[in-house]
Amino acid sequence: MTPSIRSSPTSLVGLLALSATALLGGCRSTPAAPAAPAVSADTWAVVDGRPITRDDVEKAFRRAPDSTQGLSDEEALTAKLNLLNDLIVQDVVLARAGPLKIEVSATELDTAYQQAKKNISDEEFQKELTRRRLTADEMREGLRRELLMQKVFAQEVGAKISITDQAVNEFFAANRSQFNVPEEAYHLAQIVITPVAEPNLTNRSGDDASTPQAAMAKAQMLMERLKGGAAFGELAIGFSEDAETAPRGGDLGLIPVSRLKQLPPQLRDAVINKAPGSVNVASANGGHTLVLVVSHEAAGQRDLSTPGVRERITEALRGRKEQLLRAAYLTALRTDASVVNYLARRLVEANGAIPALQPAAPGAK
Repeated sequence: MTPSIRSSPTSLVGLLALSATALLGGCRSTPAAPAAPAVSADTWAVVDGRPITRDDVEKAFRRAPDSTQGLSDEEALTAKLNLLNDLIVQDVVLARAGPLKIEVSATELDTAYQQAKKNISDEEFQKELTRRRLTADEMREGLRRELLMQKVFAQEVGAKISITDQAVNEFFAANRSQFNVPEEAYHLAQIVITPVAEPNLTNRSGDDASTPQAAMAKAQMLMERLKGGAAFGELAIGFSEDAETAPRGGDLGLIPVSRLKQLPPQLRDAVINKAPGSVNVASANGGHTLVLVVSHEAAGQRDLSTPGVRERITEALRGRKEQLLRAAYLTALRTDASVVNYLARRLVEANGAIPALQPAAPGAK
């Protein structure tokens, strides 16, 4: 695949319960349903009885790099609505941490916090927190939740994926021609950042830049993480906005030099003659692609004994399974949860009028 700027249920139990209710109804009157709890204007969603408040969304919004720069009121509220949806998914995932006895240790949190402020002086970091109206504790809580989600996914999704030698051998046999390099080629990986909201986001964090300003800030943030030693594949899985390659760590496979020469100059120059291990940014139309040169390959046939071939197949198969299992896992959790998105409901009732965000009557999921 060529890198691109914008890539690429009624049950028997239920019937029995209904029958019992009907029989009892002939003997006594049906009690009135309990009144739904009042929902304040600052409650933007409720997930299984747990509120997500306006303040929760605002804090998450302020944690995003340069989140407020250059946004109209409508664009800012759209971004917050997307963030609220992310927080709803985050809530149903984090609710699994307790039953699974998953925790984030103080040491793990300290390490993540220090990584977040790496290459920034304490004074500059504090200035940035002040600018975003965040405290250090709030920043740490955001990191704690992010780490907790990663651990839940690792246990509930990643740990259940197993790629056998037989599966690797069968894949190689069925796709042997893919490992014949007829001409000089580059093995590439990418992290795609688009300046618009992506409807089919598959990255692990749910992060989505929805404006050119947010896209630029995200690209800068990821480059800083790479400079700090973060693994490219993990960042691609966590943050890339390309639905196809994000689950497999951004891997694009081998791209022939002849095809690379046909690409737009920004992408071509980010690859050709670049050393393996280097990461370069190709930017166009408000979007950015971080391109990793994994290797530079000469022409010839590869087999499973060739260094990197078995590992590459294993990671590709793992990425496919993880993408499927993760999507199914999130869908199942979201389906089983009782969720009311009050912000979305109020905006619809107000025909999108931003000032008219009044409390809406509670309802079922």
